[in-house]
Amino acid sequence: MSDAMPDTDRPNAARIYDYMLGGAHHFAVDRAAAAQMLERFPDAARAGHANRDFLRRAVEFCCARGIRQFLDLGSGIPTVGNVHEVARRHDPDVRVAYVDIEPVAIAYSREVIGDDPLVTVTRADLRRPQDVLAAPGVAGLLDRSAPVAVLAVASLHYVAPEDGLTAVVAAYRAALVPGSAFVMSHGSDDVDDEDAAAHIRELAEVMRHSATPAYVRTRAELLDALAPFELADPGLVDIRRWRAESDLPDAAVYGAVGLVR
Repeated sequence: MSDAMPDTDRPNAARIYDYMLGGAHHFAVDRAAAAQMLERFPDAARAGHANRDFLRRAVEFCCARGIRQFLDLGSGIPTVGNVHEVARRHDPDVRVAYVDIEPVAIAYSREVIGDDPLVTVTRADLRRPQDVLAAPGVAGLLDRSAPVAVLAVASLHYVAPEDGLTAVVAAYRAALVPGSAFVMSHGSDDVDDEDAAAHIRELAEVMRHSATPAYVRTRAELLDALAPFELADPGLVDIRRWRAESDLPDAAVYGAVGLVR
């Protein structure tokens, strides 16, 4: 897939997320969409940081289990605490394949990574697992005969119902050997806090008119997608409660780590 110029006429999820995290790689249209989100859902920026914290804890968990290879789907625009930075605190030889569909994310990721031989950046569509897994930057870096952690953190929202979330996840699961892991976080309006549920639906409505429409799913739908895996404790819970304590309310984003036995 060839890189293309970014679409600056419509807001984009990667750039909005970058803005929420305090980054600098976004356009006026993204800032306007973010402002609309924050007006409806003031906790959205903090939820973005909570998601980043969940990613860090999940990567550390995988490293503690001996995993030294990561496939980061929808990796987004680089910011503090990238996967390879977190994982290399455990082992400097960790391999990380970043994958995103957004040209801005790819361009800045390659700038940050430079000529690191153990990290690749690939432009591909995570909804097409076979294309992702066959891409030179993925197939040429990751040894799939050894455990790999697939990271789908705040990225599976963009899998449309007609694409089949369960089928997409199952295709990645089929490529993993025992000892591997699948990390997921996903927004949901299936939560006890009705205000949070309403806000997450409003966020999805804002994104519906963007270049990257987002979809919310029920907890049951997420559990169905994760059915091929054994969930690490504490299972599928709000990201602020996954192996962490927080005084903040739930983020209306579920997180889990599925294990391949």
